[in-house]
Amino acid sequence: MRSILAWASLPFLTLVFGGIALLAALFGVRTGARSRAVYDFAFRNWSRGLLWASGVTVEVHGTGHLTGGSRIFVGNHVSRFDVLALAARLRRISFVAKAELSRIPFFGRAAGAIGTIYIERQQSRSSINSLRKAAAQIGDGTSVVMFPEGGRSPSYALRPFKKGPFVLAISAGVPIVPTIIHGTLEVHPKGDWRVRRGHVDIHFLEPVPVAGLTYEDRDALAALVRGRMEQFLRDVYGV
Repeated sequence: MRSILAWASLPFLTLVFGGIALLAALFGVRTGARSRAVYDFAFRNWSRGLLWASGVTVEVHGTGHLTGGSRIFVGNHVSRFDVLALAARLRRISFVAKAELSRIPFFGRAAGAIGTIYIERQQSRSSINSLRKAAAQIGDGTSVVMFPEGGRSPSYALRPFKKGPFVLAISAGVPIVPTIIHGTLEVHPKGDWRVRRGHVDIHFLEPVPVAGLTYEDRDALAALVRGRMEQFLRDVYGV
């Protein structure tokens, strides 16, 4: 029953809040930090509506690490509900997502309108252009959410990280916030159509500064962030 309610709510909520985003884009509302209130409203309430329909609650830890300007949130990724949980709690954010989502009728255009940055994962030139778009949004005061594992994982154990988020952080000169999402795997794992009610915890860890780092430091930065996330998962959740 919960799965039916969740999936039935998806087209309705997408039509309503996606329509708001598309109308805002049609009338020339920008996605910069100072003018994106309507996009935040649409994205946040679309996410909250789907979480409610799915019977999922979200608890946030480490909000003291969210003060200041733009950030790059680097999170683990095990479920579609990772995006919903983060979007329901964060403001002035854009997600970097796989280009396949852009080709979903209506949804793809609506997500693009709120600032989602699509990336063709197998094309290096597309990846570079996507990082440039993300850097431009950061320069306009928006924070960016990236999943460095490159796709959903079947478990909470971290897979190898791609370097894109760390190259972006260094070039944009903004700190990285390592982010742990736990509970979404039990709600809706990869490859399963069913949705189960549950509780999700989001942990924002201490930001990692990038001041003084160069492109050559990208691997060390990725290893540092991944190490902190692995340690947290091990200490708190026994992963």
